[in-house]
Amino acid sequence: MAPVRSFVSLLTGSFSTPAGDNPTVAMVEAAYAAMGLDARYVNCEVSSADLAEAVRGARAMGWAGFNCSIPHKVAVLDQLDEVAESARIIGAVNCVVVRGGRLVGENTDGQGFVASLRTVLDPAGADVVVLGAGGAGRAVAVESALAGATTVTVVNRDRGRGEDLASLVAAQTPAAAAYSPWTPSYAVPESATVVVNATSVGLAPHGDALVDLDLDSLRPGVVVADVIPNPPRTRLLEEAEARGCRVLDGLGMLVNQGVLGIRLWTGQDPDPVVMRAALSGIVG
Repeated sequence: MAPVRSFVSLLTGSFSTPAGDNPTVAMVEAAYAAMGLDARYVNCEVSSADLAEAVRGARAMGWAGFNCSIPHKVAVLDQLDEVAESARIIGAVNCVVVRGGRLVGENTDGQGFVASLRTVLDPAGADVVVLGAGGAGRAVAVESALAGATTVTVVNRDRGRGEDLASLVAAQTPAAAAYSPWTPSYAVPESATVVVNATSVGLAPHGDALVDLDLDSLRPGVVVADVIPNPPRTRLLEEAEARGCRVLDGLGMLVNQGVLGIRLWTGQDPDPVVMRAALSGIVG
């Protein structure tokens, strides 16, 4: 007897606002197709006022999980049954997994960055400089520290937010951490092995914008990374590469966090090459 075919797809998606410029749906659905899965990723416009109802709806409809993007990464914590350790430390969730009817919050932002970083450098023993102390900065700083970075320097214009993040990393991870004021033409310390732009400077449509750095302080061999996926080749990366630095674009982080999300939702590993190819055709 032929197996009974199910007409119920595995459902995943994203809750954010604005949602229209989020390319994750193209990346994830390309991965599902290549995996031969009957699965969908639904990109949903969800306001802050409607977040709780959207989460209840996903649970009621048997979704396998969903992403949360701006502005829901912190607010969604109130809707969850459990939060993974690194997400608890970061204080934000961007990926929710439904396990036995329970909603479990994960943060794959920083994990995606670390996976991308490992393609060029083992974070163990690294001295990491993080530019920015917002959501991306918190994720990158915490996950770099948990991956074995020796020191994390948080550079931020708002002293309070920068000091708070440095204190969090120092208290909750094995790494040493310090705050550094973002002075004009900030000079990267000679000890730095990794420099990460975790701000929105350089994001399309302002791709020519450049973070306020002393570019000549970027030494040859230093890894310079940008969390911005669009455009993937920011002006910072162009300037860093011209000075002999190794560079990592934001597409690598985006793809790797997508890989982690799909693994959490399906228990299977997608092909990152397929996912990056899907993104490369629509950003840049």
